[in-house]
Amino acid sequence: MSRIFRWPARPVVLLAAAAASAAWFRRHYLRWGATDAETADALPGDDFLPTPDLLATRAVTIKAPAGAVWPWLAQMGQGRGGFYSYDFLENFLGLDIHSADRIHPEWQDIQAGDHVHLAPAASSDLEVALVDEGSALVLRVPPGSPPGPFDFTWAFVLRPQPDGSTRLLVRERYAYRQWWVAWMVEAVEVASFIMSRRMLQGIRIRAESNA
Repeated sequence: MSRIFRWPARPVVLLAAAAASAAWFRRHYLRWGATDAETADALPGDDFLPTPDLLATRAVTIKAPAGAVWPWLAQMGQGRGGFYSYDFLENFLGLDIHSADRIHPEWQDIQAGDHVHLAPAASSDLEVALVDEGSALVLRVPPGSPPGPFDFTWAFVLRPQPDGSTRLLVRERYAYRQWWVAWMVEAVEVASFIMSRRMLQGIRIRAESNA
C-alpha cells in the first residue's frame, strides 16, 4: 500500500526541480554580469518607462577608460557600426548588419532625436532619447510611432572605476500593452541574452584593443 501512495512523489520532485532550474536560468539571463547593486540601481533612461513589466540589466568590465568605450557606442546601428554581436545570425534574418572593427569619425556625432536602425526597414528604428557623451546613451521606441504591443527602452551606461577600467551596463525595459506580450518577450529575452552577451564582449575586445 505504501508504494501506491509513494509513486507520484517522483514526478512532483522532477517538476519542482525543473521549475527551480527555470527560475535560476531566468535570473541568470536577465542579469548576466551585473551585481546586485547594479541591478537595483537607477540608471539614465529609467524614467522613460518608470514601471516596466520586465527589466534586464547586463554588464561587463572593460579594461579601458570610458572615453575609449564611448565611440563604439556612439556608432552603433544598422548601416553604421553594427552591434558587435553575431553578425552571421543577424544577417541570416536579413538584417544586413556589419560590425565595425575601427572607430568611424563620421558616425560619432549622435544626438537626441536621431534614429538608430536595427534593420533596413524604417519600422525597426529606435529613437535616441538621451545622450550624455562619454557616460550614457538611451534608445527607445519612437514616441510618435504607431503603438505596438509593448514600449521599450535600451540604455547603455558607462561607469568609470577607481582602477581606470569601466563598467558597461546595458539595461532593457519593457512595458506591455497587451496581456499576451509577456509570453513573447520572455522568449525574445533568451535570444537577447545570447546576443547581448556577445555584444558586451565584442565592445570590450574592441575598446581594450584600441585603448
